[in-house]
Order: sequence, then structure tokens, then C-alpha cells
Amino acid sequence: MKLKVKLVRSKNGAHPKNRSTIAALGLRRIGQEVIHEDTPSIRGMLHKVKHLVDVRPAESKDAS
Repeated sequence: MKLKVKLVRSKNGAHPKNRSTIAALGLRRIGQEVIHEDTPSIRGMLHKVKHLVDVRPAESKDAS
């Protein structure tokens, strides 16, 4: 399963560890979306920055 992660709040003013986590997720600007595998490490990162991001399941293109 894959997760679609979207940055919805600014990382300006956020704790430096949260900024690092956002960067590690591959997010740079508000509104940007990235897709990640649903792994425990990604889930942990998302939990730390849950107030800055929106997480949804990514729709698979193979499902017909």
C-alpha cells in the first residue's frame, strides 16, 4: 500500500527536528505531494509531523 503525503502547513516556525523530517519526506513547499510506501519508519515520521501534513491512501492505477 502506498500513502500520498501533502504538505499543508508551513514549516517556517516549526521545530528544527520537524523541518528535518519534512525534508526527509521529500517535501519542499506547501501543496506539494509525494508518494511513499506504507512502512513503519514512514509512519513514525508522519506521526511526528502530523500537524503539518495531510496523509491519504494513494489510488493505485492498476485497480480496474
